[in-house]
Amino acid sequence: MWWRRSSSEFRKAKGAENRKAFHRIVEKGPAPGILAYDGGVPVGWCAFAPRESYPRFEKSRTLQPLDDKPVWSVTCFFIRKGYRRQGLSAKLLEAAKKHVRKAGGRILEGYPMVPSAKAMPDTFAWTGMLGAFEKAGFDECARPGARAIVRIALKK
Repeated sequence: MWWRRSSSEFRKAKGAENRKAFHRIVEKGPAPGILAYDGGVPVGWCAFAPRESYPRFEKSRTLQPLDDKPVWSVTCFFIRKGYRRQGLSAKLLEAAKKHVRKAGGRILEGYPMVPSAKAMPDTFAWTGMLGAFEKAGFDECARPGARAIVRIALKK
């Protein structure tokens, strides 16, 4: 819900209220992302939707639109401990590309962290890591700070 609400709205609704709001989004549809399973156990999540679904972008100083083309945005990952650093993010991105293409999207964009020389705690990688996007065929278009803006054109 962080991308879908202003800072003050997110803080006010922290916890149960944000979970309820997200549950309503899931129920209303379309699906706001995809899950990866190992058997019946959910082990990964990738959130994506048309960029306009995420009001937080409107006030972002660093993640302004690159152009006026309509894009879908990948905004969040969660990989269960024990499944990290095994390429699951790149696999989720491959599935996201197919889903977005099927939904009519033609450009998919992400905002991954660019790793520094020092190790980064997993909790800071929630928007993904640049290497996963590169592995999934995304190209870097800009680097406003610690994040890159990456894109891939989706074929019809």
